[in-house]
Amino acid sequence: VIFYPTGGGTGLIGMWKAFQELKALGWLDDEHMPRMVAVQAAGCAPIVRAFEAGADRADRWENAETVAAGIRVPAAIGDFLILRALRESGGFAIAVPDDRILAAREEAARREGVLLCPEGAATLAAWQEAVKRGLVSPEERAVLFNCATGLKYPLPDRSRPYDPALFAS
Repeated sequence: VIFYPTGGGTGLIGMWKAFQELKALGWLDDEHMPRMVAVQAAGCAPIVRAFEAGADRADRWENAETVAAGIRVPAAIGDFLILRALRESGGFAIAVPDDRILAAREEAARREGVLLCPEGAATLAAWQEAVKRGLVSPEERAVLFNCATGLKYPLPDRSRPYDPALFAS
């Protein structure tokens, strides 16, 4: 399963196209085709709303707001292609609130020493939520895309000592 931070959707669309081409060449079979997951912020989730409504296109998201600027895209140019890829792959769309994005970013920095951008942290928060909801098994192989450096954003708070209980949810 591939969790991709989805704004305009070109990355997710391109990956799905590549997987389809690998399948057509016989290099990938149905059993090994990944499920695609569109990750959006709760403050700007037009693809999630359209997916859950069973729509073929996404309506514009009004008053979009999120800490993850790269996925703050109120109207994705490739909305119908994103939705098609999600459905063809057996995937889904999921939105996560900003507080979970920031908590996931801090968790990755403290636990793994990885400084995620907010969009990448959204994929970690989405994976955690998907596991909690039973959409993904914790044993299932998952790829979480971090599409930029975290250095462009304010650094997570380093004044507190690491507390594993903080991330137990």
